[in-house]
Formats: sequence, C-alpha cells, structure tokens
Amino acid sequence: MIDLENQTDLEIDISFLEIITNDLTSKDIELILTNNSQIQELNKEHRNIDKATDVLSFPLEFDIPNMPLGSIVISLDLIEEKAKEYNHSFNDELKLLFIHGLLHLLGFDHEVDDGEHRKKEEELIEKYNLPKSLIVRNS
Repeated sequence: MIDLENQTDLEIDISFLEIITNDLTSKDIELILTNNSQIQELNKEHRNIDKATDVLSFPLEFDIPNMPLGSIVISLDLIEEKAKEYNHSFNDELKLLFIHGLLHLLGFDHEVDDGEHRKKEEELIEKYNLPKSLIVRNS
C-alpha cells in the first residue's frame, strides 16, 4: 500500500503505482509528491547538494514488522519538465521515477553497484511498457 502525501495542487492517480509496489514488495511505501523548492531543501539537508532533483529515496534502516519500507519524494515540477523534454506523458514520467525510487528502497544503488539497478529498471520498464527515456538518460 502507498501512503500518499501530496503537497501540491495537482490531483494524482496512484493506482498504477500501487500495482508496481505490490509486484515488488509486501511492505508499505510513503510517497511524498512535492515541488522543486521543497525537494531542493531535502536534497541539501540529506545529500549536501543544493539543487532540485527529480526523486529522493529514504529507506528505513531496519526491517521492522508493520513498518513501511521507506519514503520516496518526487518533484512534480521536474516530472512536468522531463515529460515535455522526453515527449511522453506526465503519468509515464511519474511511473519511471517511482520505479527508480522504489528500487533504491529495495537496496539497489546505481551509484555503487555494477549495473544491477539499471538492469532491474530496464526489466520493469519493459514489463510495464513504459518509455525508454529513463534508460537513455541513466546510461
């Protein structure tokens, strides 16, 4: 199940994100949808990078029964920008970034692994028939 906190005025249908979540984990996920200024503050505070980013993941450090797997924060401002830039829908961009963040919660880390994160992303992009733009920009 996804516990949604939408900090924006946009109405978002997360039913497809629920399907993706249920395919990959039985744990709950906290999903925070926000704007560029809010995600920039989080990025600065937690990663010491003072700029907006599209998605941040915060896994819980311990596997505690009945606790969520962690939190995913996504900037809807950047979803709109990237969807236009790569010529696909807002919803597809949301799905792509959600998959990326969820894989981080599941322990994948493209910054240190040998391509496992990207390989799993490619597999899920193919499975859900999503645009290949995430693969292109992450390669």
